[in-house]
Amino acid sequence: MANRLSAGGKYSVCLLEAGARDWSPLIHIPAGVPLILPTRHVNWALETVPQKGLNGRRGFQPRGKTLGGSSAINAMLYVRGHKWDYDHWAALGNQGWSYDDILPYFKKSENNEGGSDQYHGTGGPLNVTRPRSPNPFTAAFLQAMENRQLPLTEDFNGPQQEGGSLFPVTQKNGLRHSAAAAYLTPIKGRENLTIITTAHIARVLLSGNKASGVEYIKGNKKHTIKARKEVILSGGAFGSPQILMLSGIGPDEELNQHGIEVRHHLPGVGQNLQDHIDYISNYRRPSWTLYGYSWSMLLRLPWAGLRFLFKRAGFLTTTYAEAGAFLKTDASAEIPDIQLHFVPALVDDHNRKILLGTGVSCHVCLLRPKSVGSLGLISANPLDPPRIDPAFLSHADDITRLIKGFKIMRSIMEAPPLNGLPEEDIFGQNMGDDRAIEQEIRSRADTVYHPVGTCKMGVDDMAVVDAQLKVRGISNLRVVDASIMPTLIGGNTNAPTIMIAEKAADMILSER
Repeated sequence: MANRLSAGGKYSVCLLEAGARDWSPLIHIPAGVPLILPTRHVNWALETVPQKGLNGRRGFQPRGKTLGGSSAINAMLYVRGHKWDYDHWAALGNQGWSYDDILPYFKKSENNEGGSDQYHGTGGPLNVTRPRSPNPFTAAFLQAMENRQLPLTEDFNGPQQEGGSLFPVTQKNGLRHSAAAAYLTPIKGRENLTIITTAHIARVLLSGNKASGVEYIKGNKKHTIKARKEVILSGGAFGSPQILMLSGIGPDEELNQHGIEVRHHLPGVGQNLQDHIDYISNYRRPSWTLYGYSWSMLLRLPWAGLRFLFKRAGFLTTTYAEAGAFLKTDASAEIPDIQLHFVPALVDDHNRKILLGTGVSCHVCLLRPKSVGSLGLISANPLDPPRIDPAFLSHADDITRLIKGFKIMRSIMEAPPLNGLPEEDIFGQNMGDDRAIEQEIRSRADTVYHPVGTCKMGVDDMAVVDAQLKVRGISNLRVVDASIMPTLIGGNTNAPTIMIAEKAADMILSER
């Protein structure tokens, strides 16, 4: 947004970021992800309220707190979702958001090293490539899929999403290519763009029903910035609705509960929270080629460091989730409803629980869950985290389909050439029936980091923004991030969020 709106030199743009600049080497070295994920290093590290569907556990919600946002701490997978998702948005009344409408913005943002075609672009800011040094076990996963007579695909973002493949990644020269690296770093000297970091937004300033600027906290002081044209919130599915409510825009009962003056009753703010629920199975296997907390990994690090330094190759370029699949739990289904992420390492509880040794793991996530949650406030203090309730597995259909997905995933993990692994994974032992599988899922499943929908775009009474992403009932105020998605797309959400920003910038500049 900041890049595109300031590009012509006609408009002055100020970008406010609550985190620091993206200086950390753990951001830029792809293999640094496991060290960021469980910590507060450039990470909001939020938690949900206790989840009834997860046996009362609190879910963990890492979100990026630095320039580039969550694109600075994610797994760097470039996945757009299915054509059906965007045609569904348009069918809900969101004119201009069908697949044919949004494809040009995916292509505009993209510099695909494989070249341009009907589905892909070159010359855009965001570099997209294939994994540089995939682990040998990644190929074994795809072979195991084929041995189970499951489909493979050349391109998750092309004509056929269904099947298994290597994930395309947002990397450039072996380094993470976050939204900040792609869009901000090349223009950091642009005179009409001001970037202020460690600036925590307190509220949007309103003059009647018109946004006139923002108030933010930096250090221990409050500051204000006035906007001549408009204010754009890009705080994500958790940040943007929280800022709106702190500004007096939202459900009146929520605002009254925390003593916030209601400036505009908008009941949909914070509602419609949707997220991908995900379960991970782990199989131990001693191996010099697998990643993990092991002596073999420690001995390989010096050589890996030199290879990365001089060639930008080797396991320090890994995204960990190097391959995956989009599959159907019901052969008669129109589109895939589960996604697999194969990882040549052991992973448990967002790496907050360390599994010593080496092995492989596989995620199975439900692409379009029917469980819908909400986001609210715990107080009127802008420095407090929001109240996050995804209501995971609250709809009975979700656990039924996730159990089916679990069985498909396990059949792959126990197929040749992966069947040299132990017959049972670390956590999933003694699961002879669906009831046992359900209990295992409820005891360990959690997010795979794709919350959306809390400022949904639409035409119904619970819509927060319209098809131009303008907040209903408030002029000069837009929301541009994953919170505007009316429904959760069938895939990872980083590329679609960048597409949303590209389309929004185009709409704003066309209006002007």
